Amino acid sequence: MENIQAIKQRFELIGNDPKFNRALEKAAQVAPTDISVLVTGESGVGKEAIPKIIHSLSHRKHAKYIAVNCGAIPEGTIDSELFGHEKGAFTGATQTRSGYFEVADGGTIFLDEVGELPLTTQVRLLRVLENGEFLKVGSSHVQKTNVRIVAATNINMFEAIKKEKFREDLYYRLSTVEITIPPLRERQEDIHLLFRKFASDFGQKYKMPTIRLSEDAVVLLQKFRWPGNIRQLRNIAEQISVLEENRNVNAAILNSYLPSNAASSNLPAVVGQQQSQSDFSNEREILYKVLFDMKSDLTDLKKLTLELLKNGDSEKVQEENEALIHKIYGDEDAKYETEEYRSEVLHLPEPIAHTDTDVPAREVNNDPYHFAEEIEEEETLSLQEKEIELIKKALERNRGKRKAAASELGISERTLYRKIKQYDL
Repeated sequence: MENIQAIKQRFELIGNDPKFNRALEKAAQVAPTDISVLVTGESGVGKEAIPKIIHSLSHRKHAKYIAVNCGAIPEGTIDSELFGHEKGAFTGATQTRSGYFEVADGGTIFLDEVGELPLTTQVRLLRVLENGEFLKVGSSHVQKTNVRIVAATNINMFEAIKKEKFREDLYYRLSTVEITIPPLRERQEDIHLLFRKFASDFGQKYKMPTIRLSEDAVVLLQKFRWPGNIRQLRNIAEQISVLEENRNVNAAILNSYLPSNAASSNLPAVVGQQQSQSDFSNEREILYKVLFDMKSDLTDLKKLTLELLKNGDSEKVQEENEALIHKIYGDEDAKYETEEYRSEVLHLPEPIAHTDTDVPAREVNNDPYHFAEEIEEEETLSLQEKEIELIKKALERNRGKRKAAASELGISERTLYRKIKQYDL
């Protein structure tokens, strides 16, 4: 096995961070085997170097190495790209085509952004990992392939599994060995080394003197958060190399090239979007609970009101009403305890006191709320009369045609016929 320094020189890798060195060690250790490897890390940290190291140090180094960006291939064609297709398998398939797994037989395939694969493609990939078999699109003939798969992703795979965007069984099959590349902000001692390397490369490329940083500029460079990681650092180095006439760059000049947004600072991270959504869900659940409790209390008040109307046991019901009012409103305002307020809330009229002189003895009713039944009966009669009147008018307007009258009234013809018989119209 090659030592780490030799690997760095061979693949032009810069850095002495312990986490970065450990990632290179794992890549060198796993290379001679055929174990599947999953490379994780933020976008721009240089994950593509790991599969190259693994392929170059493996027994497959003389066979093909194919890198596939899964996020750049449309969902409708990715199966064809990976596994090939038969002639006439779909519109535009004018001839049989070999996919990457067939072409790279005996070699290595690097699946970058593997977390972007559609679920149907994930099933096909799982079959390749388990027994080396695959089907071309539009074919029923099973083919064999001997391919080493190295995958990479910058997303949280456990979150993707939780959201059912990535198969859990495929994750564990891909991540037999997982290699994590640390972000640039965790490799502060390597930042200046990388900048010097990029500045030297661009000086030679554009035939200009190499950019040099002052001490205060180096401090600023190391304190910057670098959300775009090595890719962003390389872009900044190229901009300064091309645009700055003064080849000695201080902190003020460097700061003019650094983004000024909040994500660029090295301050503690704010609460994430996921946490905000979680807090909103909790508040919504609390609000729903309060509304359901209020509905329950109003239902109890209605039941007590009906019992009062039916039984007339006013003292007992009033006591229960007072308890409910205290439960709902508390003791914050004395007005809730008054008879006037309770009458307003319950919409109860004052009891009518009858004397023998007002009505005959046979009409005296001990129930102070007996009028409720009379009101209900009058309303019922009134509604019936209105219904009869509407049916008559609808029949007259439609010249006795029941179907048209029923349509106008918004009821079925059968219902109209029944009501005509019921009211003897």
